[in-house]
Amino acid sequence: MYEVKTEDLLKAQNNDDKAMTDIIEINSGLLWSIVKRFLGRGYEAEELYQIACIGFIKAIKRFDISYDVRLSTYAVPYILGEIKRFIRDDGPIKVSRSLKELCIKIKEIQKEYLSKKGEEISISQISKILKVSKEEIAMALESQRPLESIDEQAYEDDSGGETKINKIDSGKDEAEELVNKICLDNLIKKLNEREQKIIMLRYYKEKTQSEVAKILGITQVQVSRLEKKTLSNMREKIS
Repeated sequence: MYEVKTEDLLKAQNNDDKAMTDIIEINSGLLWSIVKRFLGRGYEAEELYQIACIGFIKAIKRFDISYDVRLSTYAVPYILGEIKRFIRDDGPIKVSRSLKELCIKIKEIQKEYLSKKGEEISISQISKILKVSKEEIAMALESQRPLESIDEQAYEDDSGGETKINKIDSGKDEAEELVNKICLDNLIKKLNEREQKIIMLRYYKEKTQSEVAKILGITQVQVSRLEKKTLSNMREKIS
């Protein structure tokens, strides 16, 4: 996937704008698949795509054709890093104007209710007063909570200094996992309709071979044979 000719890569590294543009277009699927992971944080998709392109260009410039790795694989950490750096440097997650206005109304109602009743008003009550869903009320309140730093200590009395990032770090290689997912998605798209159904039912829906056979109207033996053949072909394309 995302094949790039060596001659085009060398041209791009030598400031050939057309070659660079062509490589970016060829890899646009990779770039968008990474960008989608960061949507919903207050940034426009196109804006994040441009940042991803910057990271990709850096990877192209630093890539050595002697590396025993695809350009797309090599570039993923650069793209992820560029987007994360942009979001980090741009400040906290952005909150929409409408959400801010809703939060102001909620605060006024909370203050008035507490003053009159001497107790906290529930989200359900606020929802009825403002005629807004409880989910929107909760979202507005959550948007005003102060952001916690991942570098803070996980526990107030933690003398060992363990930070929150240590607690949530899975230890997994995020870039490698993303490349594997993209590669797998592309392989599945290239399968014929029946092969796609077998893989999706077996490994995404977790159906047994007998259940798959009933759905597709074939025998369990046929499912087993087709599944084995399909997996074998996919492994060959990966290697």
